[in-house]
Amino acid sequence: MFSAFSRFSLLLALAVIAAYVALIHWGPYFGIAAAIVVLSIPLIYSYINLSRLGKYLAADNLENMPLPSGFWEEVFFRLQRLVQNLKSRAQAIDQQHNRFIEAFQASPNGIVMLDDEDQIEWCNSLAESFFGLNFRRDARQRINFLLRRPEFIQYLGKRQFEESIIIERMGPDSNLSLLIQAFPYGEKRHLLLIQDVTDLQKADAMRRDFVANVSHEMRTPITVLMGFLETVQSIELDKSQQDHYFDLMMLQAQRMKSLVEDLLTLANLEANAIPASTQVVQLNTLMALIKNDAEALSQGSHGFSFEQKTTQNLFGDERELLSAFSNLVSNAIRYTPNGGSITACWGLNEQGQGEFSVTDTGPGIASEHLPRLTERFYRVDRSRSRDTGGTGLGLAIVKHIANRHQAQLLIESTPGKGSTFTLRFPKDRVANTETDLFSAIEA
Repeated sequence: MFSAFSRFSLLLALAVIAAYVALIHWGPYFGIAAAIVVLSIPLIYSYINLSRLGKYLAADNLENMPLPSGFWEEVFFRLQRLVQNLKSRAQAIDQQHNRFIEAFQASPNGIVMLDDEDQIEWCNSLAESFFGLNFRRDARQRINFLLRRPEFIQYLGKRQFEESIIIERMGPDSNLSLLIQAFPYGEKRHLLLIQDVTDLQKADAMRRDFVANVSHEMRTPITVLMGFLETVQSIELDKSQQDHYFDLMMLQAQRMKSLVEDLLTLANLEANAIPASTQVVQLNTLMALIKNDAEALSQGSHGFSFEQKTTQNLFGDERELLSAFSNLVSNAIRYTPNGGSITACWGLNEQGQGEFSVTDTGPGIASEHLPRLTERFYRVDRSRSRDTGGTGLGLAIVKHIANRHQAQLLIESTPGKGSTFTLRFPKDRVANTETDLFSAIEA
């Protein structure tokens, strides 16, 4: 490639030669015109290339522009390389930015970026849902103008972001508890991190209620025991009175024992969330055990009917299933007045699902109580359940056992007519007689 001076010298020499030749043959005017024409050719070529360059620049397509020849080829080639490198870098930066945005959008927490004046620079969709924001509408708005909760405004104004705050009644349905903390970054900017702690708050409330309920349930029999012991120690009693007090103390001790056993059972079930084993449980054996326990608990006060409408059995944990079935039957006995009848039935429904149901002729349960029956220590009639020896944990245990067997606990009740509690097991938990026989041979 020639240098710029060499190219200019060559062009000037060509113009002189053209002017000399034209001067000899046609005179001085033609000589000047020839020199101007020779000098104009590269100017016209340059104008054409600059026009093409402007056209491709306007279309943002310079990298696809055909290269001219001569001096402009090198200029345009270098310009194309520069544009390609800039676009590649911009694309890489844009991809990285999109990845950061996708990562923030995938975060399980709400994120809001604030500038040095607490104006919203960016927020993810979860933060929009938590605070009722719309980023397209609310960008560059001060966050304290949009979230007008006094505790948040006070927190933002104090600038003491080492601690977090909890704001209640947030979200679209005003039913969320949000943990909010601001983290400084950059030039006086802040990152708001919003975490949904509704479940944690509920779990903590349940824990407090559970401790209070356990304390209350244990305090009553302990108080009664202490009262009887003080009576026996301080008063001279004859043999019959002492025996009566000892019987009452034994009753309270048994009540505490039942409560502790149910608590341990419930704790083990909650700690073991994996599905129950798939051993074959013989339902005829299980029904016989439940019948014996029911008749011993009732002591002839109720009429019983134990029906087995199918010979098919269940895959599961025999001890847990016995506990669940027995709890349903014992609950029916406790809440059914003397002279009432109780029916326990095992069979299959039309979909081939296994169903164990217990139907009583007790007082029934009002509909508002049904959703809460499986809560720990929840009782429709507290005084009656204590009188009958209930711990308030039976249905909670049944629910956990049902979950471990992928079963459903269904409750139907009509006040004044009685109730039906049904455990419905999926088809893959139902074992046919051939499977039972094969399992027995394998064992």
